[in-house]
Amino acid sequence: MSKHGLVEFDAVLAIARRGSFRAAALELGLSTTALSNAIAKLEGRLGVRLFNRTTRSVSLTDAGRNFVEQVGPAVSTLHEAMGAARSQQETPSGTLRINAFATGAREILSPLLLKFLRHYPKVHIDLVTEGRIVDIVAEGFDLGLRTANLVPTDMIAIPVGPPRSFAVVASPSYFKVNDKPRTPPDLLRHSCIRVRLPNGALHRWHFEKNGQPVQIDVAGPITLDEASLARIAVLNDVGIGYFMEADVREDVQAGRMVRVLEDWTPPIAPLCLYYPTRRNPSAAFKALIDMARRSSE
Repeated sequence: MSKHGLVEFDAVLAIARRGSFRAAALELGLSTTALSNAIAKLEGRLGVRLFNRTTRSVSLTDAGRNFVEQVGPAVSTLHEAMGAARSQQETPSGTLRINAFATGAREILSPLLLKFLRHYPKVHIDLVTEGRIVDIVAEGFDLGLRTANLVPTDMIAIPVGPPRSFAVVASPSYFKVNDKPRTPPDLLRHSCIRVRLPNGALHRWHFEKNGQPVQIDVAGPITLDEASLARIAVLNDVGIGYFMEADVREDVQAGRMVRVLEDWTPPIAPLCLYYPTRRNPSAAFKALIDMARRSSE
C-alpha cells in the first residue's frame, strides 16, 4: 500500500508501469476494486480519461501519457522528501536548535551535548547563546536552556547538569598582598572585577548564609560583560572575580585560583532544558531528551 498518502498518483504510475490493474493492485497492496475506484475518482476530478481499458488490455490515453510524464518525477520527489522526514522519526538525524545563555551552555556542552553528538553523529546541534530570554517557539528553537526559576510555566523542564553554585576567586599572587575576605562586606575593601549584565545593569554579587541573603555592589578597576574575559583579569592578578563555579573549577583545582567565601555561596537553582508539549517529535529530539533525563538521575 502507498505509504505517504499518494495513493491515486501511485496507482496511475503503477498501472502504467505494469500494464495491468491486477498487477498494479498486487504491487500496491490494494484490491483491484479499490484501485479501479481510485482511478475513477481521479479521472472524475480531472475530467479526462487516463486509461483505455478492456477486459484484456490497458493502455494510456494521450492525456494519460502526458499526465504520467509530468507527475512521475514529482511523485518520486515527494516520496523521497517524505521518506527523509520519516527517517528522522526512526534514526536520530537532522538539526536541533537550542537557545541558551553562555554560562549554562558551557556547563552542559561537554557532559551532555558533545556526548550526545558522539552517540548520534547524524545529528547537528545549532547552539545559540544570548543573555536575553527568548520565546523559543516564536524564534524557531527546539529547546531552551535556563535556570529552573526562569523557565516559562507552560514548558516541560528537565533538570540537567550537576549541582551549581557561584564561586568567589582570585589568584594566589593577589592574596599574597591582600587579606582574604571572610564575609561579603569585606569585598568592599578589595579590587573586584565588575560584571555588566545583558540589560546594561551592573551585577551585584549575591551571597547567602543561614538563610540570610546579602548583596554586595563591589568596586574595582575594570568592568566586563563576559566570564571568559573576567577569568583572564583574575589570572592576571587584577582582583577578585565572581563566577559560576563550573567556569573556574579547573583553575581552582590546578591552583591557579584560590576560592574564598565558599560558605557564603550555597547551591542555586539547577539548569533545565525546556520545551513545549509536542506531537511526533523527531528521533533526534527524543534521543536528546532521553539522554538529558538519564544525566539528571
